[in-house]
Amino acid sequence: MRYLFLLYGKPLPEPGTAGAQQLLEAYTAATQAMAEAGILISCGPLQPPAATTTVRVRGGETLLTDGPAAEIKEHFGGYTLVECEDLDEALKWAARIPAASEGQVEVRPLVPVQVPA
Repeated sequence: MRYLFLLYGKPLPEPGTAGAQQLLEAYTAATQAMAEAGILISCGPLQPPAATTTVRVRGGETLLTDGPAAEIKEHFGGYTLVECEDLDEALKWAARIPAASEGQVEVRPLVPVQVPA
């Protein structure tokens, strides 16, 4: 079963700082462990919310808004896509992601979809 981990937390520290280096090392260790276990499919950080454009279509008209679709206290900063045997295994891996220590990791099972060829 595939699971998407949505990573929420504080904004990332300034690049080049000791805090940024520590965080990078912690994320690298977590994702490397997932890769070595053979469950990691994809992962990555997101640009800050200010870089977001939200798209809505209403009455056939495309509406664009600068910024995220929802205002939340914590920053949606990245994602991890894994394939695990079950939810229990996915939850154990999610707990190893640094965002779980200072923010939260939302774990969502994906709906299997057949993509037409």
